[in-house]
This record gives sequence, C-alpha cells and structure tokens, in this order.
Amino acid sequence: MQRLSRGRRTALATTVLTVSLALAFGAQASAVPDAAESGTTTATFRQYEVGDVATTDQRTELARTGTAIDEVRDASVVITADERQADELTGLGYSLTALTGPAQRDVSAAAPEDYHTYDEVVAAVAEAEEAHPDLVSSQVIGQSDEGRDIIAVKVSANVDTDEDEPEVLFTHNQHAREHLTAEMALYTLGELTTQYGGDSEVTELLDSREVWLIPSVNPDGKVYDQESGEFQMWRKNRQANEGSSSIGTDLNRNWAYEWGCCGGSSDSPGGETYRGSGPESGTETQVVADFVRDRVVDGEQQITAHIDFHTYSELVLWPYGYTYDETGPGLTEDDAAAFEALGTAMAETNGYTAQQSSDLYITDGGINDWAWADQGIFSFTFEMYPTSQAGGGFYPPGDVIDRETSRNREAVLTLLSYADCAYRAAGLEGEYCAS
Repeated sequence: MQRLSRGRRTALATTVLTVSLALAFGAQASAVPDAAESGTTTATFRQYEVGDVATTDQRTELARTGTAIDEVRDASVVITADERQADELTGLGYSLTALTGPAQRDVSAAAPEDYHTYDEVVAAVAEAEEAHPDLVSSQVIGQSDEGRDIIAVKVSANVDTDEDEPEVLFTHNQHAREHLTAEMALYTLGELTTQYGGDSEVTELLDSREVWLIPSVNPDGKVYDQESGEFQMWRKNRQANEGSSSIGTDLNRNWAYEWGCCGGSSDSPGGETYRGSGPESGTETQVVADFVRDRVVDGEQQITAHIDFHTYSELVLWPYGYTYDETGPGLTEDDAAAFEALGTAMAETNGYTAQQSSDLYITDGGINDWAWADQGIFSFTFEMYPTSQAGGGFYPPGDVIDRETSRNREAVLTLLSYADCAYRAAGLEGEYCAS
C-alpha cells in the first residue's frame, strides 16, 4: 500500500529477534497506589525489565499491580513505569532493571517530527477526500475530552450511498504513544484510493465493501505525547479523574464488556492501565462505541470485521482477553475456529505471531472482547513493529514507517476479502455463509 507522504524521516533501524508484547494489554488492582506524581503531567516514564516473570500466570499477576506490560521475553518482561511505580514494584519483591533510551541503543532514535501530528493527520484526510471525492468521505463522530475532532473516514465505491455491503472498521492510536498506528491509517487510505481502478483486487473489494478508518481514537494523548518537542511515553487519554491528580484513562480497558471483571486492568487512576470510573467513562471510548452502535441498521450490525492497530510486538490477537478459555459466553467452538483461522491467515502475510490475546495474560474491558460479545464483530488487534524495545519500542525511527505499514497490505486485504463471512476461513461456509 501507499502511504500519504510527508517527507520527514531519519536513519534505518537494525533487526532484533527478541519475542515481545505491546501495550494493547496491561493490568489490574491497586497495589501501585495513586499519587500526585504518578500519571500526572510531571511524571517521567521509562522502561524497565522485570526479571523472573516467565509464565502466563506470572505475567497476569504482575499486570494486576496496575503495570502495563510492553514486551514478553523468555523469562522476563519489559514494562513502562514512572519512578514511584518502579519503587512500589521493587517493594513488592520484583527485580527491576532500568533500560536505556532509544538514543543509547543500537538503533537511530525517532524524533516527534518523523510522524504526522494530529493536525497533519486531519489535513491528510482532507487532502484524500478532495482528491478522491467519489471514494472518500470523512465525518466528525464526536470530540475528545479536550475538544478535538475524532474523525471517521469512509472509503468505498459510491461512497455517498449507504449500500447493503459488509463494512470493515480499522481503529488506530487508542494508546497515545503508538504513533506508527496513525501512519498505518494514512497508508491504508492512500493505497485504497490510489489503487482503485488499477489494482483488480483493491477495485473488487471497494466495489463490494465499505471501509471505515478512525486514524486517531485518542487525539489528546497523541498531541500531548508528540508535540512538546520530545516524546512523553504517554499511554492514556488526557481526561481528569475526579478526586485524583493523576490524569487519564486507558481507553483499551474502558470498554463495556467484562469491564474490571478479572484482574486485567487497574482501579487506580495512577495506574498505566486504569480502567476509568465506569464502562465507557472515557470520552473517546464512548464516541467510538456510539459510532459502532450507530452502524446497526434494521437490527443488524453492518460492521462485520475490525482491526485495532497498536504497537509493538508483531502480533495478531483475538478474543477473549478476559479469560484463558478458548470459548465462553457468546463465543462458540466454531467462532473460535473462525477467529484462529482468519487471524492465522493474516499473520501468514505479515510474519506476525497469531494467538488468542489471553495466551499472553489476562486483560478486561478491551475493545476486541466488546466488539465481538456486544456487537458480533470479528475483532482483532494487530501489534505492529518492532518485536522488541531494542528495535525502538514505541518510537521506531522514521525510516521504517513505509516498510512497516506496507507490510500489512495483504493482511488488510485478507480481512476485507473475508468480511462477507469470516467462517469461510475455517471451512465452515456451509453452516454459516449464504450461498
């Protein structure tokens, strides 16, 4: 696919082979207490390696402290924490080693200007809409907590008509510091529009599908993390928490299915995975959830498939996250088979690792669980490049943006191709797919 260009890039990253896990997932409990310097604008975050954390249960136990796990290694994990949170974990008996910043690693450090700013993302969408008015239509679906527009972009032939076609949703940038995901949105937008009429596969898919892109679910967090001149390692939104000086809710723990149920999020406003005061208490969560609910027409959800893009770890993940079980309420063996087959098919195109999300550790209140259980949408998470903190972590250098967004071209097209009936991926079309 072709990314909408901006022309600012830095040096080439090296390849790293560590198995890792990104921040679409996280934590629970109040073992790390709320504090004025924890999660506020004055807190300084960095990454640490936590030793002797090797199993799924051990990772889940660590996550219950409210710690966000960024990466899984053979017998340890990488986390993001401020100094107070790190001290609390040390007090609980965990062994922490501070990791170096990007400038001290064998990889070129990214700069904020390597990535589109929020305003530049909005401008790029407007550019695409002006250049391709028959294919692109954007709309403001709501405002962030600080009043920025949250934009949904529709891409389809006959874009101004709500046709009876399967719809596919791509969401990006739920977590503020994951700027590569907003680049993914612009890349997909650029490829679909420029290749329509020239590439037979893209043309056929846009003739028979309606594609929705939300380039930044969390614009306030993106602006805060990026636009001060240096990255802030910020994850959450920028919403104030009543009775606390700590700022922000982890939007991907704030969705209204099994919210706070199972030790997979934090109840402390200072926690990196703070789940908010209630389901959909996050301003941006509610905006996107309302948009998805509005796509129910005549009692039927029009969105059939979804990817929520995150960084980092190079993973394709599917529900449920709140339980280790492969099946559960509303998730049958056939459903699980379809998730696995389609997730594996996409992973075969980009080289990611495919697995149920709870194989890593328990999370609750996540978008994938909600989208499937509440809306019947085949919902996946993609954890993008790199595989490890050593490859740039949340801030890979600008020179890899084109390569790593285009790496997902075939995966995106694969999801679009199965949007009419995901069960085909598992050979179950006879039972579930209309002839």
